[in-house]
Amino acid sequence: MMSELDAVRINFNESGLVFLNLLLGLIMYGIALELRLEDFRLLIDKPRASVTGILSQFVLFPFATYLLLWILNPPSGVALGMLLVAACPGGNISNFITLLARGNTALSISLTAFSSVLAIFATPFNFFFWGNLYPPVQTALKEITLNPWDVFKAILIILVVPIFLGIFTKRFLPKISIKLAKPLKVLSGFIFIAFLLIALLANYQIFLKVIHKVFLYVFLMNTTGFLLGYYFAKLIRLDEKDARCISIETGIQNSGLGLVLIFAFFGGQGSMAIIAAVWGIWHGLAGVSLAWFWSRRKIPL
Repeated sequence: MMSELDAVRINFNESGLVFLNLLLGLIMYGIALELRLEDFRLLIDKPRASVTGILSQFVLFPFATYLLLWILNPPSGVALGMLLVAACPGGNISNFITLLARGNTALSISLTAFSSVLAIFATPFNFFFWGNLYPPVQTALKEITLNPWDVFKAILIILVVPIFLGIFTKRFLPKISIKLAKPLKVLSGFIFIAFLLIALLANYQIFLKVIHKVFLYVFLMNTTGFLLGYYFAKLIRLDEKDARCISIETGIQNSGLGLVLIFAFFGGQGSMAIIAAVWGIWHGLAGVSLAWFWSRRKIPL
């Protein structure tokens, strides 16, 4: 029965959570070492594309996920996991995937950085707002002694502080930032992949038993994100490169942040963690596949 998913518990201890927190902070710091003031200026220089990207990421995608819950009627833990992933900011691999897709990489970098800062407000708001509108998880939310302020502080420490430290390093210690940027980005990426693989191996039997039960939810939600971002951008009459960027920014979510929040505030609720973990693997594969498809198509003039 699908309801058995809500009883699943993931093997993950406190030291693993601390390590994941530090790792995400390191990843965001590495990204920020390559940020320039021009990247943020682009948000002002291209306001239509920037606003479209933010609306797609933090308004339309959470709303679309909410509608999917009514259509699919998943178990409450799965529903909470879907809402939390939808509330997260864009994932850091979106910049690389946008580059592969021949999209607007500069816009992607700007949106990822800005959405990570905006997430301190948008992530807890979206999660609690849509969760409280969906009756099957209202009871679960009431049982969780979770203060949105605690989520705000966690995101501030994990995402926002490292971003500003990275910008500070680049501004006042440029030689150090140049030496650190690429090695740190590559190293933190490899460590994150290794961490996920170790976590998967530690929960190998659990994932084998349940992955087929959650994959459809992840697939439909992820596909919705890509399609929503692309066609919303086209509706706003953005060009092809911007539309590809916004599609990828909407379909690629920071599931690592989702996992941190799940283990920090939800006691590692199994079905929530599985949704975030499967998302973390699938969105990368789907994103690269989409980028390969787009890379072989001419960009309309």
